[in-house]
Amino acid sequence: MVIMTINLAAELAATRLMAVIRGTDTAAAIATGIALLTEGVSIVEVALTTPDACAAIEAIRAAAPAGSLVGAGTVLTTADVADVAAAGAQFVVTPAVVESIAESARRGLPVAAGALTPTEAYTAVQLGASAIKLFPSSVGGPAYLKAVRDPFPDIPFVAVGGVGLADLPGYFAAGAIAVGVGGPLVGDAASGGDLDALRARARAYVAATGGVQRS
Repeated sequence: MVIMTINLAAELAATRLMAVIRGTDTAAAIATGIALLTEGVSIVEVALTTPDACAAIEAIRAAAPAGSLVGAGTVLTTADVADVAAAGAQFVVTPAVVESIAESARRGLPVAAGALTPTEAYTAVQLGASAIKLFPSSVGGPAYLKAVRDPFPDIPFVAVGGVGLADLPGYFAAGAIAVGVGGPLVGDAASGGDLDALRARARAYVAATGGVQRS
């Protein structure tokens, strides 16, 4: 069993931004991750729906600046957890309350577990989640986040799903410790799209979140 040394909730609260890389090309996903880290986005996840995602995680970690965190997303099964742990993922993200939560906790890998309802959020924490990824946040927006969070003030919530730049103040005011951003930030870069445009979006999100970016 691995001893958990990363306080994922604290890291998310400090930077307030997690990039979600989900693409159709391994090399483009790697280039995207490196570009995001270079622009000051210090927490990135690579979704396992990306081709050769574990190879991408390894490559991004090898190039990551000190203090950055590189994790795996869309981690569903115990086998997935074993694979991403072997690839060097530093944290795990799930889209729902699935078996990988307990397995990640058992291995000492911090996990941001996907949940939408109060029951799911509570269950995920009981299974060992370090934070709750409220997903898809766009279903109810900041008002829904506040409503779900009110009975659970001690659960760290991360708003994920369609979070645009203009949405950030509302989510932070509603109590989100961070936001996780895929499409609005990454765009098509992880499928071979424009990296210069990605870098510009990354700078905008870093400036807007105002977190303590790692050097």
